[in-house]
Amino acid sequence: MFRASGSVPVQSIDKGHEKTRMMRIMRKFNKSEPDSASKLDLKRHVPLAVILVVAGIGAFILRDYLTFDTLRDNREALLAYRDANFIQTAFMFFIAYVLIVGFSLPGATLSTLTGGFLFGTASGAMLSVTGAALGAAFIFLAARYGFGEKLGAKLHASTGPIKKIKDGIDENQWTMLFLIRLVPVVPFFIANLIPAFMQVPLHRFFISTFLGIIPATAVFSSIGAGLGEVFAAGEKPNLGIIFELHILLPILGFAALSLVPVAIKAIIGKRDRKS
Repeated sequence: MFRASGSVPVQSIDKGHEKTRMMRIMRKFNKSEPDSASKLDLKRHVPLAVILVVAGIGAFILRDYLTFDTLRDNREALLAYRDANFIQTAFMFFIAYVLIVGFSLPGATLSTLTGGFLFGTASGAMLSVTGAALGAAFIFLAARYGFGEKLGAKLHASTGPIKKIKDGIDENQWTMLFLIRLVPVVPFFIANLIPAFMQVPLHRFFISTFLGIIPATAVFSSIGAGLGEVFAAGEKPNLGIIFELHILLPILGFAALSLVPVAIKAIIGKRDRKS
């Protein structure tokens, strides 16, 4: 039998159809890649968005409840419940502190006072510090997951003054982390975001937060431990005491000590450049 001239073998036709089908599949896959990437980016922003939404709702709903007057009016009930359920009260206080800090709800200072009032200066401060550090770690991870990687890559690829600032922070991470915790003028929420955007490791962030907030927390916990006398006198606690010199100077002293490694590096660097 003879094949008509110009005819194409069936096997070649099948291969051509298969190749065309594969090309169509690849085009559809390539088109779906940007959509998948955009969906992933949106998912990355969800944790931080939830924190901001809860913080906004909490600021509106809880601002009239988490007050010094509420603590004063319910102090006897709180003390009675603590005496009957000490471990449970301590656990509930700890969880509440983690949630307050983790979702940036109002009442962190009041919670620290309450901890000192219920558990004493040392125990109250330890519960507050641990709860605050865990809550701060939650914000830190949410911010780093949502924006940290992209922003960190942009900062790493940047040039000029921005690059110098980032390099300076990277070279002195421990010092800068302790500094923003020890100096009471840096807002706590901002101090959680900056390290996340600078790609600071989680363990450094947690340790520096835990140790760095101890001085100020101990001061407020001490004020809380003395609230019984304040309530009896019908007065309100002096929260501005942290800015009085006999309290502020030791804290600033710790902050100055944290800058010593930076000064030593600067001096050594100048000597190396001269030599």
